[in-house]
Amino acid sequence: MRLPSSYLPEKVRSAVRFLVVGTSGMFVQTWLFMAALYCLSHPDKGTVMYYVAFGIGYVLEMIPNYIFSNWYTFGTRPNLKNAGGFLLARAINVVIQFALLPLMLKLLPAWRDDYISFVVIFIGGCINYLVCLLFFKTPNREADATTDNVNVND
Repeated sequence: MRLPSSYLPEKVRSAVRFLVVGTSGMFVQTWLFMAALYCLSHPDKGTVMYYVAFGIGYVLEMIPNYIFSNWYTFGTRPNLKNAGGFLLARAINVVIQFALLPLMLKLLPAWRDDYISFVVIFIGGCINYLVCLLFFKTPNREADATTDNVNVND
């Protein structure tokens, strides 16, 4: 039985898989951020410890995100090239997220911490997807499927 997404072009399927992994990562990162805020006695918004809590959530979420990005999103195996590309993409993403966090704190001061986290992670994740496309090569499954079904007559 084929999944409905299997009828989509490979690039669209990859984007859908990235969305699934990214959404789960967003919840994991936010949960870890909220747990770190709790462990740090819930520091005030915008303080150094608030950013430390956000960073803790970010760093700890990277490990499962890397594994699932390789396996599920891009259909690759972990290796040095894509690990380097993943870390570069995440470095760009962390800069984006830490630049957006104070902006969102100023624009949305009445919002809860987890809502602000979702907005920041979502915007950073969209940009991160575009960067990841440069480093993760998706096998061309459509081409493989057509060559497997070719019948050569002698």
